[in-house]
Amino acid sequence: MIAVAENKYGKSRVRLVQVKRKAGWHDLREWTVEVLLQGDFDSCFVEADNSKILPTDTMKNMVYSLARKSASECMEEFAKELIEFLLGRNPQVSAAEVSIAEKAWEHLQSGGKPEPTTFVQASGETQTTKVTRTRTREFSVNSGFENLVVMKTLGSAFEGYIQDSLTTLPPAKDRLLGTAIRADWNYVGNYARTDLDYRSLRGNVRDILLAEFAGHDSKSVQHTLYGMGKAVLEKITEIEDIELAMPNKHCLLVDLSRFGQDNPNEIFVPVDEPHGNIQARLRRQG
Repeated sequence: MIAVAENKYGKSRVRLVQVKRKAGWHDLREWTVEVLLQGDFDSCFVEADNSKILPTDTMKNMVYSLARKSASECMEEFAKELIEFLLGRNPQVSAAEVSIAEKAWEHLQSGGKPEPTTFVQASGETQTTKVTRTRTREFSVNSGFENLVVMKTLGSAFEGYIQDSLTTLPPAKDRLLGTAIRADWNYVGNYARTDLDYRSLRGNVRDILLAEFAGHDSKSVQHTLYGMGKAVLEKITEIEDIELAMPNKHCLLVDLSRFGQDNPNEIFVPVDEPHGNIQARLRRQG
């Protein structure tokens, strides 16, 4: 006999733009939502019985309907509301997972002042969250961001690595260090069940990571990644662990000697592919 070992299903890439209209001031957010459900769905697979299946199109409509009524101020809180809504109406569902990605819209600055109803996308950075809950456990909240592109032009080296017959990379005492940071973190269990200010915490994590990246005397991407994650865990007690991914956005020094010119670490060619990819998850011990 062949059995369904595990399964989940849902709706992906539900796109939502919402305008919060206040007197003389608007807030704009753009989300991409994914909903995934687990539960008693074996009969659909094995017996072609759809009686326990909530259509994914209905999940899409739930996102829009709930967004209209929701008073949530951040992705994490909206995800919690959506999960509660889904579990409350569908007893066949044992667990729900909601993931949201938010584009970074900011108020346009004009004459040194923010325009109250005009917005600009300042970067390709995306804020993220994944919230899960089962019927027997509290919420598990993961927050983060991705594609935060940064570069430093001083304080980065890479020396002392393995050099064998296939190594062509020369050691560098002073190189450009560029990356597109992806970070995500989990909250200490006791905190995940309370009303945390997720938006403020995300901003704090971002500020700490950027400050450490800028000031760190880097001997490798791994060295800097560890310093960045360590700083977050030392300064924000609500966070249990943090994962960082930092692809190495190479900028290669151009050889101008054939033109009779020097190049005192000023002219580079950016090379996105292939690139190094450094990842690690850090957590407290003891």
